[in-house]
Amino acid sequence: MDELGFISRWRAIFAGGLAGVAAALVTYPLEVVETRLVIQNCRQPTYIGVVHTLTKIYRNEGLLTLYRGFSLTVLGAFPFSVGCYAVYMSLDKLWQEPPFRFTPLQNFINGCLAAGVAQTLSYPFETVKRKMQAQSGQLPHFGGVDVHFNGMTDCFLQVVRNKGVLSLWNGLTANTIKIVPYFGLLYTCFEMCKQVCLYRNGYIVSPLSYKLTPGVDQSLRPSELEEMKRYRRNRNFGPGESSFGNRW
Repeated sequence: MDELGFISRWRAIFAGGLAGVAAALVTYPLEVVETRLVIQNCRQPTYIGVVHTLTKIYRNEGLLTLYRGFSLTVLGAFPFSVGCYAVYMSLDKLWQEPPFRFTPLQNFINGCLAAGVAQTLSYPFETVKRKMQAQSGQLPHFGGVDVHFNGMTDCFLQVVRNKGVLSLWNGLTANTIKIVPYFGLLYTCFEMCKQVCLYRNGYIVSPLSYKLTPGVDQSLRPSELEEMKRYRRNRNFGPGESSFGNRW
């Protein structure tokens, strides 16, 4: 970041991708558990609950099985991050006004559009990842997947060869219905929390308004702004008593 705390768009996109990978590294075994619980035969269940699924996969198939398909999460995180942040950061042209003036409704629409584009770009990786998570020699019919494969590349090739290229986007509509509102609310809450932080630090007059606080140097950091307030309070400076006070 520069002295004012700004970061370039591509560095922000790269940071978002790394954040997604780090989060997936911690939570990925639960994704595998979710997939196994969803695809199993409910009349003859192999797994009972999350803990039982985790322990059974670990004992029968090994720790690496809980991370099967993780490379696809890494590969898919960057198209998703690029699509999401590139769209989100470019929507000021759609609204014809700067981002700091967006209303909560505009932020919600922005999040939905960004997530829709990003989800479409990265969904083939999601499709193959789910197939890799579901396949297991310990389950009846190898987990019920429609193709049997050896590794990520083989799965891609078999899906395209047997089902066609568009089959990589099977289930996109249902997933979009889940993901798009989620990210719309995520971005809306993020922007609202940012407004609250700006208000509490004294940069704006209200968390519901974008009006800047009169007389406040917006380039000051929160700690510097607080120090300036204490300095003025202790010295009882007026607006015109010093150039330092005028700057604040």
